[in-house]
Amino acid sequence: MSQPDLASLPPAAFTDLAALSARRSARWRPGLAKERGRTLHSEVFASSNEAAGVAAALALAFDDWRHVPADGAQDGRAVLWVQTKDAARLAGRPYRAGLPKDLQGRVVHVLADKAEDALFALEEGLQCRDLAFVIGEVAGNPRALDFTASRRLSLASEKCGVPLYLLRLDAARDLSSARMRWDVTSAPSPAPLRNAQAPGRPIWRAELFRARGHAPGEWLLHEDGGKLRAVRERTADNDAQATNWTVGLQRRRLSHRA
Repeated sequence: MSQPDLASLPPAAFTDLAALSARRSARWRPGLAKERGRTLHSEVFASSNEAAGVAAALALAFDDWRHVPADGAQDGRAVLWVQTKDAARLAGRPYRAGLPKDLQGRVVHVLADKAEDALFALEEGLQCRDLAFVIGEVAGNPRALDFTASRRLSLASEKCGVPLYLLRLDAARDLSSARMRWDVTSAPSPAPLRNAQAPGRPIWRAELFRARGHAPGEWLLHEDGGKLRAVRERTADNDAQATNWTVGLQRRRLSHRA
């Protein structure tokens, strides 16, 4: 199969490619839900040896929830939290006193015997518009959580507009229809200003390895004053190269003409 002649392509073709590249390379950032709406199906991969996964999942959920209030008013809806027994055994159950104040007294907790039961509860919850969002916790890679099951969760979330944040404990990256897929680990906390012996604020190293409408990237996440903050670990040069990748095509086009 012969390659297309770049010199014959109209200039508009490269303009369209540049615009497409810019859209695909748009970086995620906290508060983006205010402009683009919530990400309705997210997955967070994390180790059961630390609480970074569920903490980051809650931080992401609260960031979207706070920037997209229900009908522009105070959102007092309940939150559904579904765990398999394996996940609860590895990471523990939600502790009310340790939850954010906005969440205390609003959690409906479901403990499922098997992954199939958890997926059923998640799908039913996503079809209830009286829920602010849904948190799920599943351990490993159960056979029930295949691409078809993931697609059913995505469709249920998109149909009723209820976001799902599914925590995958000790799981390998498999096929999924989740719109955002994160890999989260704990990061060193900065030393407190007044007491060097006190624990520092929680920080998570989060890798967005797959997303619809966003380029992959890595951030250090933390909460400050009830708001999610993110710091890029890599230089902005990589972003510029990703956005302007059509420059190489344009140069090749000019070289063909010369």
